[in-house]
Amino acid sequence: MADKTVKVTLVKSVIGTKQSHRATVRGLGLRKLNQTVELQDTPEVRGMINKVSYLVKLEA
Repeated sequence: MADKTVKVTLVKSVIGTKQSHRATVRGLGLRKLNQTVELQDTPEVRGMINKVSYLVKLEA
């Protein structure tokens, strides 16, 4: 399971969102709009993605 990854893309601006949601997006390694990062598929990362699901797009 350690080799499973997910691609997360920031598709909506963090301007006007809660501070904790901005911090979560930053914690996922996303800085710019339309930036994509590849992350380990862990329950922790899934929880972060779930929290800001309205800002990001997920590819398995």
